[in-house]
Formats: sequence, C-alpha cells, structure tokens
Amino acid sequence: MDDRALNILLVDDDEIDVMTVKRAFTKNKIGNQLFVANDGIQALELLRSDGIPPSRRLVLLDLNMPRMNGIELLREIRADPDLCALTVIVLTTSNEDRDRVEAYQLNVAGYLLKPVTFHAFAEVMSMLNKYWTLMEMA
Repeated sequence: MDDRALNILLVDDDEIDVMTVKRAFTKNKIGNQLFVANDGIQALELLRSDGIPPSRRLVLLDLNMPRMNGIELLREIRADPDLCALTVIVLTTSNEDRDRVEAYQLNVAGYLLKPVTFHAFAEVMSMLNKYWTLMEMA
C-alpha cells in the first residue's frame, strides 16, 4: 500500500450510506483504506486499539447515531491527547445550525451535507479526495 495513503474511518450507522460511500470510492478510484464504525463507541475502540493504523488517519463522521452520536464522539476525540489532532470531516444529513456550530467549535475540518443521489454523493467523495490530495494528506 502507498505510504502516503490515508486510513479513513467512516463513522455511520446507516448501511445504505456506508455502501454508497464505498461505491463512490470505487467510482472515483479512491485507493485509501476505508474502515467502518457503526457508532461513536465502536469508532473510539478502533481509534484507541490497533484496529486502524495510527498514522495518516481521517474521520468521516455522521452526527445522528445510536449509543454515542457524532458530537459526543467529537468531544471524546478532542479531549483525548492521543486523538485530539485527528482530522474530522462531518458528513451528515443534519442541516441544523446548532449541529454545524457545535461541530466547528470542536474543530472539524469541514461540514458536508449528505447528498440525496448517488451521483451527487460520488461528486462529494471526488471533491474530498481532491482536497486531501492537495493538502498533502493523501
């Protein structure tokens, strides 16, 4: 595997959205390794264990999840000295101003609304890939 590739953690409880992200990665030939957690608790377990390589990590985070939602996970990440520098991009259906404000207060790198169609979703993934490539993350 390319040593410049990212280890991407998708945190989302919606299996359709997870499949859509995977399809969008394939369509856009995004070769970064994709790990999946169904909620914040599972995401923390992966991040704090050997479940995901410790370097070059990026989190794509949904906000609306059971057990531990995205905002709660962000608070945990930012409070953890080993995780606080993680790059997190919110990818959610929530267009609530309070969610957006709170996410940015917790230092997310971006806040993107999940598109409705696969084509639009694939475009968002393509844009993200270009972003992290330009930022020397990929």
